[in-house]
Amino acid sequence: MPIVDNKKITHILINRIDAMGDVVLQLPACIYLKQLYPDVIISFLGRSYTKPVIDACKAVDHFINYDELKDLSINQIAGIFKEKAIDAIVHEFPQKQIAEAAKKAGIKIRIGVTSRNYHFFTCNKLVRLSRRRSDLHEAQQDIYLCKPLGVTHVPTLGTLSNLFKGNFKPITELPTKIKDQLKDDKFNLIIHAKSNGNGKEWDLDNFTALIKLLPDDKFRVFITGSQKEHELFKTWIPQLPVSVIDLSGKLTLDELIAFIYHADGLLASGTGPLHVAAASGIYTLGLFPITIGIHATRWAPLGVKAEHIESDSYDLSSITVDMVAERINGWLGK
Repeated sequence: MPIVDNKKITHILINRIDAMGDVVLQLPACIYLKQLYPDVIISFLGRSYTKPVIDACKAVDHFINYDELKDLSINQIAGIFKEKAIDAIVHEFPQKQIAEAAKKAGIKIRIGVTSRNYHFFTCNKLVRLSRRRSDLHEAQQDIYLCKPLGVTHVPTLGTLSNLFKGNFKPITELPTKIKDQLKDDKFNLIIHAKSNGNGKEWDLDNFTALIKLLPDDKFRVFITGSQKEHELFKTWIPQLPVSVIDLSGKLTLDELIAFIYHADGLLASGTGPLHVAAASGIYTLGLFPITIGIHATRWAPLGVKAEHIESDSYDLSSITVDMVAERINGWLGK
């Protein structure tokens, strides 16, 4: 089945104005569309802080900053869409203002979900999809929503993981003083212990025990996190071996993404840096609860070296230090 009005569609806008992890998992849909329709321009409407992630994806031709549009009138936003000659939009993250502007702009194909009442008035292609209740992974759901563009097949998770190869590379150059922290004679492991409160987190005592179990002559451990998390770590970091390097609060988001790309592995719960690591093709281990909505079925990291452990409860308490250590030690020598 060809794309709807294939010869007339030249510019698709993907609307995904939410968090970093969501944006990373949206990228396989962009890559997949680009493979199906290589001559079509793909633009991405996202928030300013996710721009480094979007810029890293070769399949995305243009970034449109939602933070620069959100205070404009619907007519003004519609004018921008017209100027860019967008003729198809996929509302992956529903937002009424953008949906109304897309209709006002006369975008020919406007795809939305039936669970948003305003999409019945603003979209002309509706897809029945409940993200929370679906058995599909988030990245598969993103592609499923593109069905009105002629997408007839939702790829397997293995296929989606492989899509990142050669299509994801940060454009930010790491400062020498940061890049030199990475050593060739050890496995450079990033531990991103917190999630800005966006998911279930493993106890810091577990991370402490894990780090002490990892052979110091084989692993070089880095702690990353936001400035806010850095303040929380002030009583935790002194409990760790002196060889551990604390980079929390010291990297810009651009630098963090680039640092992850150049490291060897990353451990985290279901948070943005976890998905960046998986997309970068480095060893990645995600820790997930069984809670519907944030479980691994929907949010497991996708990448050629990505894996996860899911607890048997609504927190991560059943995931033991030994379980995690076994996985990470298994990365050595591969």
